[in-house]
Amino acid sequence: MADDILYEADGPVRLITINRPDRMNSLDFAANDRLVDCWREFAADDGARIAVITGAGGSAFCAGADLKTYTMDFARRPAPEFRTRFTDGPGFGGITRGMEMPKPTIAAVNGFAISGGLELALACDMRFCAPHAEFALQDVKWGFHACDGGLIRLPQIVGLGNAMEIVLSGDRVDAGHALRIGLVNRIYPADTLLAEAMAYAHRLASRAPLAQRFALDVMRRAQGMPLPEALRLESRSFYDLGGTEDLAEGTTAFREEREARFNAR
Repeated sequence: MADDILYEADGPVRLITINRPDRMNSLDFAANDRLVDCWREFAADDGARIAVITGAGGSAFCAGADLKTYTMDFARRPAPEFRTRFTDGPGFGGITRGMEMPKPTIAAVNGFAISGGLELALACDMRFCAPHAEFALQDVKWGFHACDGGLIRLPQIVGLGNAMEIVLSGDRVDAGHALRIGLVNRIYPADTLLAEAMAYAHRLASRAPLAQRFALDVMRRAQGMPLPEALRLESRSFYDLGGTEDLAEGTTAFREEREARFNAR
């Protein structure tokens, strides 16, 4: 269905909704492709500053792949196409592999974030959730392991020990535990989660976009770097911001005691 992925503009914020509540917002191939297109549109749109992704209904953010349709499609597709689409492509959910967003992204997790759904949330920069949200990488229950960034991003976010528990057991993690280990940033009541996520996104959109993009780049690239190399990367990024109009506007606004008006230049 063409409306199973919704893409809406709210000023500088883009809201992406996985609209398959009858399937626990799991993704089949077609829905996954439309989600990829949404991320590409967001990345290319200079007027789009922040993206929030959520799931329709109150039960699930995303329950991963729609395994019934995925299994049938796998059987029909030759290995080269599989490699192009997944291993060398953008992966599940559009941003788990090969398409790193240059702008901040927020996952508003309003229920189950399971397997590929959790990997999609992990690929976002921040995660807010409702109290009833649950998280899991259940792949080991079915004979395989996470393959869309779960084994890579999860240890970076929650630490190796906590990641080992989640990955090797396949057990679900509730919202409270997710907050304690840093898997989510904040918990909001279910009926206000999306509004809070959108309000936070608008607050981010008022900040300097180039500074955000440069900072995102440094934090991502510095993962695994030796400390001296990472510090040089940070310093160089700061130097590169020095000649931007945004920095001049920010310092002028500070002196004039007013809100800055950034233009991403």
